[in-house]
Amino acid sequence: MPNIKIVTDSTLDLPKHILEENDIIVVPLSITIDGESYVDGIDIAPDEFIRKMKQSEELPKSSQPPAGQFLEVFNSLTADGSEVIAIHMTSKMSGTVQSAQTAAQMAEGKVTVIDSKYISHALAFQVLEAAKMAKEGKTSEEIVARMDQIQKATRLFVVVDTLDNLVKGGRIGKGKAMLSSLLNIKPIASLDTGEYTPVAKVRSQSQIVKYLVKQLLQDSEGKEIKGIGITEADAMELSIKLKEAILEVTSLEDVTINATTPVISTHTGVGAIGFMYYAE
Repeated sequence: MPNIKIVTDSTLDLPKHILEENDIIVVPLSITIDGESYVDGIDIAPDEFIRKMKQSEELPKSSQPPAGQFLEVFNSLTADGSEVIAIHMTSKMSGTVQSAQTAAQMAEGKVTVIDSKYISHALAFQVLEAAKMAKEGKTSEEIVARMDQIQKATRLFVVVDTLDNLVKGGRIGKGKAMLSSLLNIKPIASLDTGEYTPVAKVRSQSQIVKYLVKQLLQDSEGKEIKGIGITEADAMELSIKLKEAILEVTSLEDVTINATTPVISTHTGVGAIGFMYYAE
């Protein structure tokens, strides 16, 4: 049975030591702000990017890795007869999956590309499980089937503090953004279909926490929470409040909070949080 190697991209919001411990290979996206380009997760730290984004008048732009970069990685990893499973951020937000698929068709070895339909920890849930199964000697078919199960059990919520980046990115109109700002409305959206879909409007951090915890309890009733995480873009105060509320009402011992990648904060803007979990 051939060895299976797991490839992903830089939007999964996992620290470097976890990637290394699980033998996960990352092909990074790139980000451009104020005319300067950076390799995501390598050339610029999330806090530095947030500072630059606050000062910039233009919306930063992210770029998927070119097919040639994927092809080089795939051929290197399959040279010894190994197979590759590449799991990437939702195709609704980036061309990363398509770029990887193009490379997979040209690769010398067997490469399977999966659209995770998610980003951040919700992508990481799949990648970590795939890495674990690969070490256990599972087949590529078994791993692909398991990824589908995790996708269906996953929820991802995004809470934005300002609609500026969503307006600049063309996701909502200026009039709606202005009204929301005047009313101090904080929209909560899901990414369950791979697309930004508004699901609630609240006006305070306590209402945000209440809504998200309620969704978690509803979705996990009678099930085990298999994965959970919070990511933030200069929103640590709200993230900690959410974490503390979750620990109060569940049997979880901890909830991870990570700074999100610049690629994601480009879409959400400053002050946003992501909340993800899956239960089975």
